[in-house]
This record gives sequence, C-alpha cells and structure tokens, in this order.
Amino acid sequence: MKIFVLVKEVPDTYGDRKLNLETGLADRGAGDVVLDEITERALEVALSFADKNDGTEVVALSMAPESSTASIRRALAIGAASAVHVVDAELAGADLGLTAEVLAAAIRRAEPDLVITGNLSTDGSGGMIPAMLAEHLGFAQATALSAVEITADGVTGTRAADDGNQSVTVPLPAVISITEALPDARFPNFKGIMAAKKKPLEVLSLADLGVSADPAAAPRTIMTTVSEKPPRAAGVKITDEGDAGAQLVDFLVQNRLV
Repeated sequence: MKIFVLVKEVPDTYGDRKLNLETGLADRGAGDVVLDEITERALEVALSFADKNDGTEVVALSMAPESSTASIRRALAIGAASAVHVVDAELAGADLGLTAEVLAAAIRRAEPDLVITGNLSTDGSGGMIPAMLAEHLGFAQATALSAVEITADGVTGTRAADDGNQSVTVPLPAVISITEALPDARFPNFKGIMAAKKKPLEVLSLADLGVSADPAAAPRTIMTTVSEKPPRAAGVKITDEGDAGAQLVDFLVQNRLV
C-alpha cells in the first residue's frame, strides 16, 4: 500500500506570529518555524500501519517555500520513506482552492491508495483541504477522525458528533483527516536523522504538475486589505453602588452581547 501524508511547516505556536502588512502573508522571519504537530500525528498514523504491514510505502508531501526543506527532512527522519516538495514562487499566498489543486496534482501522479492529513493547520486553520482533495481526486473521504483503523480494503474511524460518536467506513482509495485525539508522533532518533539525509526528496514546480496559478485560469480568493490586530484595551470596571446589575445589562446591550 502507498500512503501519502500531507505535512506542513508553520510558525511555532510558542513564539511570535505576525503578518506581513504589505503582503498579508505570515511573516516567517518573525520567529521559529516547525513541522505542524497535527501533520506529525497524521504521519504517525501512517507509520504505525507500515510497522505492522510489510510493503507499505509512506510518502510525505508538502507545498511550501524552498526554505522549508529542513522541516520536510524532519518528516523523513521521523520515518517517511520519501518526500515530495512542491516549490514555486507563484504559489506565495496561494488560497485553499489553488493549494488543493496543486496537492491533488502531486498526489494523482503517484496514484496512492490512501492520503492522510491533519484536520486543520495551526496557521491558516482552513480545515477544507481534505474534502477539497477528495473532490479533486475522486476519492472517498472521512474527515476529523479521532480513531483510525486501516485495512487492505478501506479505513474505519470514529468521528465526534454533537450527540456522541459516529463510526464511519470508507473504501480505498480515500482521503482521511485526523484530530489531535490521535497519538503524538514518534521522536526522530539519531539513526533516523542520518538516514533522512539520503532518502529521496523530489522537488516539483507548477510546470511539472501542469497547474496554473493564474487567477484567470480559475476563481481565486484575493486578499484585499490586511491590518494589525489592535492592542487590548482596558476593560470596563463596574463599582457596585446598588445599581451594578443595571450597569451590567446596559453594557451588554450597548455591545450587542444580548
């Protein structure tokens, strides 16, 4: 079985995260960047299956700037057999539609049996890529799974719902996304880190995939304005002189909170 796992480099959630006010994009120079934890968990799902099933090939796939090579190599150090890195200057600021189209093209050329992703990234938090990929590829989909069981024929999983848990089953080929309920990824050891340097890492461009980033080719989301988050203002302090309840109601009404 061939399994593709989407991995993504994101600004470290423990550091400063800022927008470039000129481009509207995340300022990658404002702090450290790391492999998104949810994508590491997705990789662990694939590797756990590969550990028990000989002949399973796990491939890490990322659409990211050229500077993201070290993060993709981390996916190889954790255990992926190979990686695919889509790099193109025209992809800077790509919206969800273009991102899904590009990733689907990279996946399609390798014809995997299963694609595993995180449910949403910690930077964009779009949460739409798994479903969009399934639509592009014509694969079955099962999203936001909190438990996963992979077999030779399909995937069975559990999805949290308002009234409890849902059990879902999809045939292969399929796209699934997982939540943080799944285990943490294994930590890359020294052997894995050294082996990662020699593992295949294929670099692809838009031309290689036959995809155009031209907005005229397909509808795209366009950033029109961007602004810095306003500083936190001092709160309103209510002194109870017998009318605190009335003051609180007035405050809630004025701010449209009731």
